[in-house]
Amino acid sequence: MRLFIGIPLPALLIEELWALSTRLRSDADGLRWASSDTWHITLQFLGEATDERFNCGLARLRELHSPVVPIRIEGFDFFDRAGIFFAGVSVVPALLQLQQRISAATAQCGFVPEARPFHPHITLARAKGESRSLSLRALKARIFPQPEFSSFVADEFLLYEVFLGSAASRYEIRAQFSLGKR
Repeated sequence: MRLFIGIPLPALLIEELWALSTRLRSDADGLRWASSDTWHITLQFLGEATDERFNCGLARLRELHSPVVPIRIEGFDFFDRAGIFFAGVSVVPALLQLQQRISAATAQCGFVPEARPFHPHITLARAKGESRSLSLRALKARIFPQPEFSSFVADEFLLYEVFLGSAASRYEIRAQFSLGKR
């Protein structure tokens, strides 16, 4: 099974992101837009897991205690080399601490923490093909001024299983973990 850990988004933020991303879309933009039911903030990508590693990770994550996390969207940006258009998330200390605690907990089960710095975001679209840079430049030109979004307080994180498909991936919630409770 292929797994990752993330923070789900509240309905109001999904509505705001959907309204703006719908306005930005173009039939000729060459982008593959993510479905709003897949939007989340990734805390750790775990990758492939055996049943043993899954059960170990589940147990370690259930032991994890962390306060609720304030979430604020910073606006739209791009990972140019990867061809990804995203809504950036502010890295507040509580979010960074949660991500680090999750990585430490899952490392006990053999999951390898990400080597790159933590860059929380919500993936909205991916550029495909050779014209990737042209697609992203055209999209960049349509984003002005940067929008403002509702903030929220994350009171949970989820363990998702990924089911890869030819058109799009599908995510299924495997476990839910509360924040702020002891």
